[in-house]
Amino acid sequence: MKQAIVDFIQDEQGDWVARLACRHKQHVRHNPPLTNREWVLTAAGRSRFIGFELACKKCVEGAPNDY
Repeated sequence: MKQAIVDFIQDEQGDWVARLACRHKQHVRHNPPLTNREWVLTAAGRSRFIGFELACKKCVEGAPNDY
């Protein structure tokens, strides 16, 4: 189920986490060569992705809200 990104926060290790409209969280790491998300490294890059929809596996699983 696709959900819009509403905000970004950092976890304890400094990795970026998207907060989704459904109140779940999802990591959006830049971890080459496995995941190439250079846009997450800058505030301007992250702001461009506000409203972008990500597939939320937690919604499909019926998981409780993260925040």
